[in-house]
Amino acid sequence: MTDLVTVPPPTMLRRIGSLRPTPVDGDALVDRLRLTAVSAGYALAMAPALALAILSILCIPLGLVMVGFALAFAVVPATAALTAVHRRVSGALLGERIPAAYADASGTNLLTRPVRWLTDKARWRDVAFLWFSSTGGFVMSVLVVGMLVSPFIHLGGAIVDGGVWWWILVLLDGPLLVAWWCATPALVRGRAVAERNILGHSRVERLEQRVSEVTESRAETLDHSAAEVRRIERDLHDGAQARIAAVGMNVGLAEKLIQSDPTAAAELLREARETTITALEDLRSVVRGIHPPALADRGLTGGIEALALPLPLPVTVSLAVPPGLPAPVESAAYFAVAECLANTAKHASATRAWVTGAHTEGVLRLVVGDDGRGGADPEGSGLAGVAKRLAAFDGTLVVASPPGGPTVVTMEVPCPNP
Repeated sequence: MTDLVTVPPPTMLRRIGSLRPTPVDGDALVDRLRLTAVSAGYALAMAPALALAILSILCIPLGLVMVGFALAFAVVPATAALTAVHRRVSGALLGERIPAAYADASGTNLLTRPVRWLTDKARWRDVAFLWFSSTGGFVMSVLVVGMLVSPFIHLGGAIVDGGVWWWILVLLDGPLLVAWWCATPALVRGRAVAERNILGHSRVERLEQRVSEVTESRAETLDHSAAEVRRIERDLHDGAQARIAAVGMNVGLAEKLIQSDPTAAAELLREARETTITALEDLRSVVRGIHPPALADRGLTGGIEALALPLPLPVTVSLAVPPGLPAPVESAAYFAVAECLANTAKHASATRAWVTGAHTEGVLRLVVGDDGRGGADPEGSGLAGVAKRLAAFDGTLVVASPPGGPTVVTMEVPCPNP
């Protein structure tokens, strides 16, 4: 299960600055100044980036005399810390998360860990970032700062020195400030995009990861489907099939007794009729496990409302889901909500629960929460099963359940607009 919180909060974006075009007003000026401050931080990071870049390269030849191994234990963590800061800042500017995805080195020792670092593509992306930060990235950032600071330097020089060349530079600072105003968002965004492309996954790696996820999801879906088929076969064999066989036996005995003992024959026929009714109930139960009638008749909203009615606690249902969603998606969402509500009723010790949801921009988003004791285990069989069910549709499940509550389960399933 994966945590899909991928967009920084709006307050972070506002604090760092906006990269979108804005009108010429006070807010736009504040944004430009904030972006310039970010560029100043980028520029100052050139010094440690250059030092780490040089040391990173030196670690390889010095590794032949074991000095590089000791040096790597200082350089690699320092590089990871520096790139982590840039991932957060550049990700906040772009409104997305830039993952690190380092290879797992937890099972290595002091000798094999540097070798693991050496073969890790993510670590080499960090080294590439260090060189970018100390060369082209530094030029992009210092250019933003220079266009704003230069007019003040020129004006100070003109006041102190009074030379004609200083005043000529002051006259040229007007276009320079216009260039600063127009170019700052593009330059800052250009550096943020470059850092994302260097530090993030490459296109091939993203495709490989996607193929791996799809393969795993397909295998889990096939296992789940096979388990469902076995469950249906077992339910039919132990329930409806056994009762229908009993009906046939009773009718056969009644046929033999109808002449000699009509009373006994009538009793057998009555039992056969009752058994038939029970068999029909068993069949309805099996059908409800495949596709609930409430879902088929009333859609996802009505089906979830029907789920909430028999629960022993009040459940608020507020859904803005249009009719006509794909039936497999509706079914997966219905059973996912059913599992979450069942967990709430059994384990949460809650006094109330709620289900909210909407379908926007091609994504069905459902939230199931309660005010119970919290501590829900995302890796437990119930929630893990829900995650696997949703993963078959590229869906995700995120569980927030601190001790003491509340528990909030967020499910998202991509599906086209009806």
